[in-house]
Amino acid sequence: RKPRGPAPRLVSQEPPGPAIEEPVATPRHLDAVAVDAEEARRILDRLYGYEVSPVLWRKVQPKLSAGRVQSVAVRIVVERERERMRFVAADYWGIEGVFARADDLDRTFPAELISVDDARVATGRDFDEQGRAREGVVVLDRDRAEDLVRALDGAGFEVRSVTSKPYKRSPQPPFRTSTLQQEAGRKLRFSSSRTMSVAQRLYENGYITYMRTDSVNLSDQAVSAARAAVAKLYGEQYLSPAPRRYASKVKGAQEAHEAIRPAGDVWRTPEEVAREVGADEAKLYELIWRRTVASQMADAAGVIVTVRLGARTSDGRDTVWGASGRTITFPGFLAVYVQGTEEGDESEDDETVLPPLDEGTALAVQRLEPAGHVTKPPARYTEASLVQRLEELGVGRPSTYASIMTTIQDRGYVFRKGNALVPSFTAFAVVTLLEKHFPKLVDYDFTAAMEADLDAIAAGEQEAVPWLSAFYFGDEGLREVVARRLDEIDPREVGTIHIGHDPEGNDIVARVGRYGPYVERGEERASIPEDLPPDELTVEKAVQLIETQNAGAKIFGTDPDTGLTVYGMTGRFGPYVQLGEQEEGSKEKPKRASLLRGMTLDEMSLDDALKLLSLPRVVGHDENGVEILALNGRYGPYIQRGEDRRSLESEEQLFTITVEEALELLAAPPRRRGQARQTVLAELGEDPNTKKKISVRNGRFGPYVTDGEVNASLRKGDDPSTMTLERALELLAARRERLASS
Repeated sequence: RKPRGPAPRLVSQEPPGPAIEEPVATPRHLDAVAVDAEEARRILDRLYGYEVSPVLWRKVQPKLSAGRVQSVAVRIVVERERERMRFVAADYWGIEGVFARADDLDRTFPAELISVDDARVATGRDFDEQGRAREGVVVLDRDRAEDLVRALDGAGFEVRSVTSKPYKRSPQPPFRTSTLQQEAGRKLRFSSSRTMSVAQRLYENGYITYMRTDSVNLSDQAVSAARAAVAKLYGEQYLSPAPRRYASKVKGAQEAHEAIRPAGDVWRTPEEVAREVGADEAKLYELIWRRTVASQMADAAGVIVTVRLGARTSDGRDTVWGASGRTITFPGFLAVYVQGTEEGDESEDDETVLPPLDEGTALAVQRLEPAGHVTKPPARYTEASLVQRLEELGVGRPSTYASIMTTIQDRGYVFRKGNALVPSFTAFAVVTLLEKHFPKLVDYDFTAAMEADLDAIAAGEQEAVPWLSAFYFGDEGLREVVARRLDEIDPREVGTIHIGHDPEGNDIVARVGRYGPYVERGEERASIPEDLPPDELTVEKAVQLIETQNAGAKIFGTDPDTGLTVYGMTGRFGPYVQLGEQEEGSKEKPKRASLLRGMTLDEMSLDDALKLLSLPRVVGHDENGVEILALNGRYGPYIQRGEDRRSLESEEQLFTITVEEALELLAAPPRRRGQARQTVLAELGEDPNTKKKISVRNGRFGPYVTDGEVNASLRKGDDPSTMTLERALELLAARRERLASS
């Protein structure tokens, strides 16, 4: 055990400030048990990675990695994609109507057909993943739906029943790490890593408490601050009758810290903080402030009204229609905070108000329309929902989720399509290998049990060294299992995904080779584009890839400068053009260039191909004679001078940018990928003290002033078009003071 050391530690949940007084008064020594637990966790992860990653290098592809939580996360994403691949869509129809009281035609409301002759009309929930409808429901097709609409022409509709049911909703607990990541993903579209990075800056600058926590509990001081904010801003009637106390329901929660909340005894409002921080920080602080304040507010109350309408068709069939409304009688916490949803469904603070309806009320039909629907496969995970799933399984810790999301994308196991996480074919091969040969390592219960054991070590209930020794050296320990199973692994088997059969009955498979995925039909092969989701690789798509890539290269013509033939081809990374052919015995490959966005080989001309092959283009040279190039890369067009790069706004600039424009662009600070160009709106002059140039710029999150080192956002009432040097210096001075105090 490591020596305790003579220096006591100060333990504080909040950044330095008034909250530091209690830790100063009650210092403590280093918690050796916590240190041992952290070391055990780190050693376990290294043992896992050091033993399993080389297996993936040998049997799948080089440079892959395995991890205790990482591999489970990849398995979750792959399993969802397998569900989507098995899914069979089903078509079904319904009828949507718009109605009004016969004596009040201006107040309309929607309703849907729910039954015909007491048989319920099928909805999307009535079909399984193979497209089969459950027994006892009526599945309408287009013809039957249109027939019903015709048969209801002129029918007399009336209200058959009205039921009202009061409801109450309670606020959510304050944020812990995982729920902050989930909600920031849904509401702000932040990635997990972006959320944690922004939260770190808020914490370091004294705006929020520590952001890595399992706890949803608030200190007495925080409860008082939240309730004071509610009373001041919304009134006493919006307070819950008594202070609300929350307890974590997460498996193995370690509640060493309290929930994530605004720091201090008196909380600054989002508007006050927004004047001092960047746009990302302002958005996340507001989210945290609203969630925490709402947690001490009264329940929301309302009434749900369910109405059944009815009419008989001209041939005597009885139809029943459903409509529902919701009114909020007291908003309570909804005045401050509304929970986000993954699918963007109707918000819990939305109202659907029906006109006054009673049993027997005669109705007028405004419109009846058949509506076709197709069942949808299970939605892919987003970062937010994947974090939620890992937490439900008890796998991983809040502090690791953001890095796991980053790692599985950086390793090529997952790529993003919008906000959805799509597994690569390499991920399929890795998960198949682990499931078949090392099933315990990606078993949810086993991984959760390991997490529980690590928590027991942290609690001092279990010794780290014997536990690690059993995991690695035991009879069924990791070292022995890897050594025994290594030679049994068939790379071709784990890297094969069966797609189906073509019209002639030939078997079509996808395989993961050492240089990427490809489809295979007999002796024919074709590379799979890197951005093709596995569930979109149908038999038809596979045949198209094979026939396109094996049809031979398109010949555009001859390059007048070299006399070489210019070809159009399709490869692993998509379509490209090529100058000449590789000479037999030569290691030098012919020049190639990828197509720009919107280009297709079918529509291109020889001039278009030669234009692409002119890249990289020498734009010119700087004052020192260093060459400046224009290139088209994986993330779009850019210019390069030595190791210095800058993104271009459009692909057209590859061929039009001048050396003067390039030098101006290279003189500006580099931007992160996806960051908006910081356009100079006005030059204001020099700081009289530092002699630095002061300017107004337009960045990703709006206008700001800068001296090249410190940036300060404009505040409410500041107009970039009328900004003065004096006002800019005031903003920069306030920003420097804020940075110095933090």
